[in-house]
Amino acid sequence: MEKIENKKVLISNTFISDVNLNETISVFNNYIQNGFKVRVCVIPVNCIVWASENEYLKQIYNSSDVSLCDGVPLLWIAKFLGTPLSGRVTGLDLFPLYVEECYKKGFSFFLLGAKEGVGAYLKQQFEQKYPGIKIVGVYSPPYADRFSDEENQKMINMINAVKPNVLWVSLTAPKQDIWIYEHFEKLDVNIAIGVGGAFEVTAGLIKRSPRWMQKAGLEWFYRFLKEPKRLFNRYFIEAPKIFKLVLKQKYSSHDKKNSQH
Repeated sequence: MEKIENKKVLISNTFISDVNLNETISVFNNYIQNGFKVRVCVIPVNCIVWASENEYLKQIYNSSDVSLCDGVPLLWIAKFLGTPLSGRVTGLDLFPLYVEECYKKGFSFFLLGAKEGVGAYLKQQFEQKYPGIKIVGVYSPPYADRFSDEENQKMINMINAVKPNVLWVSLTAPKQDIWIYEHFEKLDVNIAIGVGGAFEVTAGLIKRSPRWMQKAGLEWFYRFLKEPKRLFNRYFIEAPKIFKLVLKQKYSSHDKKNSQH
């Protein structure tokens, strides 16, 4: 059976998969049940801005099997560009939902990353909620911008010893996406996906924004209020660059259309 190819929409110079949350779950099930090996990126506005300034990162996102739309602002942008997306799929929503799906289907998974103790705490929570769930590994590497060759090999060995269906990686973007990309060929998994802070949020260690803020596209603002020093640059200096990129895309394609008539 051939791997399902998902339709993708271009935002700036990054392709985003046109799938909603339920479709993503179905696609993941298909990948695992048919023995495929895929790389999945969860892409918010900031990652698109970074990819516009970094060819290597752009290559990572555009060569991934699935690139998920992380955030309501990207839905607005896609609509503005005339190529609407069918839904947003955040790591915070997908992670707990697909963990439950893994339990129902008997799929195994490995938790890699987050702060020391978070993965173990999460494993304990999941095992209480879903008796018999197949969590085959948990590991939190020591913090580093780039891991040593020894540390990388240690992680690969741990993962390959248990061959999980899903490798969840919580190392923040784009670090998690780079790590998966650089070691993907060596990993014995079906799905490798980076989900940012989803471990902490799912474990209840970090509070998520109220649902009305999520729907209104204000989840980023809630996060900023919680960690203003750390996130000021990301949300108020970097993220606004998306406006220029999108307007450039919109009006260069508009000019092309006019010149063709």
